[in-house]
Amino acid sequence: MSELDAVLAKIDADLDASLERLFEFLRIPSISTDSAFKDDCKRAAEWLAADVKTLGFEDAGLKPTGGHPVVLGHAPKPGKKHVMFYGHYDVQPVDPLNLWETPPFEPRLTTLPDGRKVITARGACDDKGQVMTFLEACRAWKAVTGSLPVGITLLVEGAEEDGSKFLPEFVEANRETLKSDVVLVCDTGMWDGDTPMITTGLRGMVYEEVIVTCANRDLHSGLFGGGAQNPIRVLSRIIADLHDADGRVTLEGFYDGVPETPTQVLEQWKGLGLTEESFLGPIGLSIPAGEKGRMLIEQVQSRPTCDANGIIGGYTGEGAKTVIAGQASAKISFRLVGDQDPEKISAAFKAHVQARIPADCSVEFIKHKGSRAIQLPYDMPELTAARSALQEEWGKAPVTLGSGGSIPIVGDFKRTLGVDSLLVGFGLDDDRVHSPNEKYDLKSFHKGARSWARILAALAE
Repeated sequence: MSELDAVLAKIDADLDASLERLFEFLRIPSISTDSAFKDDCKRAAEWLAADVKTLGFEDAGLKPTGGHPVVLGHAPKPGKKHVMFYGHYDVQPVDPLNLWETPPFEPRLTTLPDGRKVITARGACDDKGQVMTFLEACRAWKAVTGSLPVGITLLVEGAEEDGSKFLPEFVEANRETLKSDVVLVCDTGMWDGDTPMITTGLRGMVYEEVIVTCANRDLHSGLFGGGAQNPIRVLSRIIADLHDADGRVTLEGFYDGVPETPTQVLEQWKGLGLTEESFLGPIGLSIPAGEKGRMLIEQVQSRPTCDANGIIGGYTGEGAKTVIAGQASAKISFRLVGDQDPEKISAAFKAHVQARIPADCSVEFIKHKGSRAIQLPYDMPELTAARSALQEEWGKAPVTLGSGGSIPIVGDFKRTLGVDSLLVGFGLDDDRVHSPNEKYDLKSFHKGARSWARILAALAE
């Protein structure tokens, strides 16, 4: 039996004990966004640090930030590749509590109607269960061989669900300590229950709020209608003009830095079978709304987008109130890809808005932090190693695909530390992440640990 085979056998034999460790972790209500749970967040960090110390990580412990502490530990391996693993121990609030079928912090193993065994609890998938898949792989390597196959720095934060507010400055202040060859991130998902996936890209983000003011108060539409400018009308035009008839964003220079996906990658995506019926049907839609001439899978994960996320203005209560609002506002988000520059996109958006503001009206902008997109090189050695390891475990080649979402801290790892991030997760679309009755498939947890054991072995080679 090879070392790797022995490690995998150890993971199999230790599954019940692994579940009990995960359940103990899940019982701690580490809700980072609610100050009432501050002590629980620290307790979760202390529990994790104590567990990490048993795996051979030097000086594993809590490090302060401006908010909840991070758990940091090092296990060097001279002569071998050094990786940094990133995850988070905090969880989302549980509201609405009445929709939970079982108490959110009383984890249990249940069986779904289709026969799948699942772990139910807040944080089961996002992200405690995912973090523990990696730690269980490390535990098995340590138990079988006495050490880890590569050097590892472990960085687990406690405020991801609160925007990772203080982590970028922690990373900047600890650049030397966090040096590594690659970052491993386990906060993503699989293509389906039997097909692993490596997330090769993350879209960036620009988020803007715009407030249009016309009259100095709300006006009677019978007296002023037709003469006074209506800020909702102004704002509606601004939003409508953000796209042309083909679904392309009209901001000047918006597509600067947007790459074309390699032909061989597009061919792989065609074979994934993502259709309008399968993707849009469950949400009651059937017609893709993105750029014409692009596959649906491109529209949702490899092309830039612009969306109005909210419009506020005028009377929205019950019944009628015939007013012309004095003010109207909107929240607009842009998802970025390739080398699109958040600052240039923000400036182009402001120019777009200001060009459509009447001379006797005014506009105010509220800017939020932006982030650049991340794209792994398709020939990245670590990507090749992980792809091979996942195929060995799951019996089929993993899907390599970008994500339509954003994980801003991954961009900070690239900009501050100069390293790429390999995103491998085992969540499923039906895990109800951020919703009541969150779950994590037992198969995802078990084979996730086995997958990380294989990936570590592949990186060591």
